[in-house]
Amino acid sequence: MSEPQSKKSRKMNSLEQLKNLTIVVADTGDFEAMKKYKPTDATTNPSLILQAANIPAYKSLIEKAVHYANKIGGTEEEKLESAMDMLCISFGIEILKIVPGRVSTEVDARLSFNTEASIAKARKLIQLYADEGINKDRILIKLASTWEGIQAAKTLEQEDGIHCNLTLLFSMSQAIACAEAGVTLISPFVGRILDWYVENTDKKSFEPDEDPGVVSVTKIYNYYKKFGYKTVVMGASFRNIGEVKALAGCDLLTISPKLLGELEAETVTVPKKLCKEAAAKAEITKIELDEAKFRWMLNEDKMSTDKLSDGILEFTLINLNYFLQKNDLTDSKGDYSKSEVVVHFSLNFKRICIVTALIPFFTLVVCFITAIIYQNEEVHETHCHVYNVIPSISAITGVSPQKYLWRLSVALHIGPR
Repeated sequence: MSEPQSKKSRKMNSLEQLKNLTIVVADTGDFEAMKKYKPTDATTNPSLILQAANIPAYKSLIEKAVHYANKIGGTEEEKLESAMDMLCISFGIEILKIVPGRVSTEVDARLSFNTEASIAKARKLIQLYADEGINKDRILIKLASTWEGIQAAKTLEQEDGIHCNLTLLFSMSQAIACAEAGVTLISPFVGRILDWYVENTDKKSFEPDEDPGVVSVTKIYNYYKKFGYKTVVMGASFRNIGEVKALAGCDLLTISPKLLGELEAETVTVPKKLCKEAAAKAEITKIELDEAKFRWMLNEDKMSTDKLSDGILEFTLINLNYFLQKNDLTDSKGDYSKSEVVVHFSLNFKRICIVTALIPFFTLVVCFITAIIYQNEEVHETHCHVYNVIPSISAITGVSPQKYLWRLSVALHIGPR
């Protein structure tokens, strides 16, 4: 008698309470984390997939992608693209064996400003899933919330019945454009908005309800419910569980395993913060939006413009690690080398860029110091001019001057996720 009563009186942890208010989605490519926290859906992106791919248990997925690329054939760049597509699909398939709902698979960020190419890539991904017996209703195609990405989603939803998840969303203009396009779901970011305000304003800490990312998602949610849009809101990119709990009641929330663990470990009461009924009564003015107004509103919003650009560059650089390193991913016969090389190089490529890009500049410093000490014009002329130094080092290392400059550009774009 006492045991059932004990179970009945046990207070639910914060994660259990949150699941009663919101659909919880796992923001990870780690299958074991999904099994542990039992989310309804899961989201992935290139950085999450690369993190997971470095786990030895997932080696078979890398090998499957490599085998598929070799089977399809084509140029080395085409093989690399095919391998990346299949790797994303393979992770999605495994995830769908765990979650009862849907998985989000991302279109290459390099296509963020190309509507037709985004449509073609989305259709290819859906076909790859279909070839593996996965119905398109269990897939969300992730696209960046650029004007071009939103128009691609509109076409995919209307003409193909392909459900889309618009990501890298930081502003009301992006949210309204997505709703008007009739996309299935949006992923407005919370943590990245907070990051921008901490970095660019005098205020360095915020209470959860005042967090600028939380405020942004709340406004978007209320706008959607006020005007009856069917597009659902999935808050994303959280920095702490305070942000998560401040959005309890949102349609969906995608949460990292670390924060899921923190929520599971506490038993603090989680009240409902967002409510359809309250939103319907809110005094909100509807905004009419076309392409010109969208671009103007986004242009006026420095935070959104900065974070959209940063996000696209981050995901693009991750894909470029696969895309550009032909010599590291293929052997002398043109076949792919071992899968460990693919993962190792992808994860460490940014460090390589920094080191190799800085070699010429350290050499310049040494040469200038030598010239100053010895006041030797010949030394200065011969060794300290940039057009002499870089080719000299290139001859020794076998790396072209152009590639040095490219690696420097990659190094300069490195930043935290």
